[in-house]
Amino acid sequence: MAFGQQSGPPASSRQLQELLALIQGAGHRDFRDARGPMGFTQRQAGGRFTRDEADDYIQRLQSGDSDESRMAGGDSWRESAREQLLGHLPADDLAGELRRRGWMVIEPLTP
Repeated sequence: MAFGQQSGPPASSRQLQELLALIQGAGHRDFRDARGPMGFTQRQAGGRFTRDEADDYIQRLQSGDSDESRMAGGDSWRESAREQLLGHLPADDLAGELRRRGWMVIEPLTP
């Protein structure tokens, strides 16, 4: 088997639609957006799953075992680029951007 190729029959379109709906329900736009948090390979991020892989992810997401760090094989150190960026922004800058976009920001009480 060549590098990066599937090791089984491809997932059906019904499986892919169901998996995409569950992933979107977990807060991701698409397979590529969920790649890091879900532990997808590059092939899977492109929407190419085997039947067994799709069934496994569907079962995990439906059973409530959607803790993404467990699904990624324990790689809890992995964060999306967005989470890394937001973690380094000063709170004042983040609050200013939220206000600019029409959100209301409540400042925390200082002791």
